Amino acid sequence: MELGMIGLGRMGTNMVRRLRRAGHQCVVYDIHPEVVDTLVKEGASGTTSLKDFASKLKMPRAVWMMVPAAVVDPTLKSLVPLLESNDVVIDGGNSYYHDDLRRSAELKTKGIHYVDVGTSGGVWGSERGYCLIPSLGPWLQVLKRRRARPVGRSSAARPSTATCTAVRAARATSSRWSTTESSTA
Repeated sequence: MELGMIGLGRMGTNMVRRLRRAGHQCVVYDIHPEVVDTLVKEGASGTTSLKDFASKLKMPRAVWMMVPAAVVDPTLKSLVPLLESNDVVIDGGNSYYHDDLRRSAELKTKGIHYVDVGTSGGVWGSERGYCLIPSLGPWLQVLKRRRARPVGRSSAARPSTATCTAVRAARATSSRWSTTESSTA
């Protein structure tokens, strides 16, 4: 599968590396071209602008943003005009969930799907996997077990290391943070 990654800080870069090791294609963009060049040398497809980024992704596009919360809206302002109906934008950063609700409603009018996926794992996520808290609203309400209890006060709550550790211990999983094992991970 193919994923576009915007924001190649430590977590974004390591997420791309983990995806590449598992055989996924990644199109990458960052405002720092030297980081893009490093991942291109490792097999990712690099881009020099958001326009170039959007044009290299196969439709429907899947775009994951790992940018600081203060940069999400400006990034979306430049990115959204380049996207089309049925494309998906995933915010894996540290956005306030009220902002994510607003963004989701705004993009829905354009037919673009917006998913808030709180991501935790830091620089060790590349090796151990990431703790992901997706906020998929109605879908999760339908799919979850009736006895399931939400973590935090909202479905968009951000995970903490303590939360991930507690979930891992409760499920008696391995030392990995991810809940699924992969021979390629």
